[in-house]
Amino acid sequence: MLRKLGIGVMAAAAIVTLSSAPVATAAPAPAPAPERTAVATTLYYDDSQAGEFKGAVAAGAEQWNSTVQNVKLAKAPAGTRAEITVIADDGWPRATLGPVRPGGRATVWFGRQAVNEGYDTTRIAAHELGHSLGLPDMKPGPCSSLMSGSTAGVSCTNPVPNATERAQVEANYGGGFASLVPMDGRIVVDAP
Repeated sequence: MLRKLGIGVMAAAAIVTLSSAPVATAAPAPAPAPERTAVATTLYYDDSQAGEFKGAVAAGAEQWNSTVQNVKLAKAPAGTRAEITVIADDGWPRATLGPVRPGGRATVWFGRQAVNEGYDTTRIAAHELGHSLGLPDMKPGPCSSLMSGSTAGVSCTNPVPNATERAQVEANYGGGFASLVPMDGRIVVDAP
């Protein structure tokens, strides 16, 4: 019958051998390594004593939250102990120099004296929260530097930390709180 089909015995054997041979498949690709995501450190702030500046405090915290990854500032829910307490008073803005850690304590005094002189409230809040995150004043400085504070002048309304300031905060809280930069603890006053 093979001769009628014009196939020789050798060719028929080759067809049978090829059709019964296992099909070679590529080894499955190794599973991709799980993506490592750093866990941000969450610090809670209590604005219950911030008076008329609660909105500015929230806006200042949002400036940090939108520009850094390793730490997040959140308003403390009822019954939660806050690491940062914000208090409105009649003096110059000032704050405890951090970086504050979970369970630690820092205070921001939102001084009305600077507000009465015309300084921007969101910039004040972001600047003072920057102290709690471990940034010292960078005076004198340009408006592009959040930590230049009052030396940038009353006309400066920039509440956004610059690249250097963001990088320092990221380093202070890098590794999900692994790099323990000790808290300074001094009170930094932002008077000109």
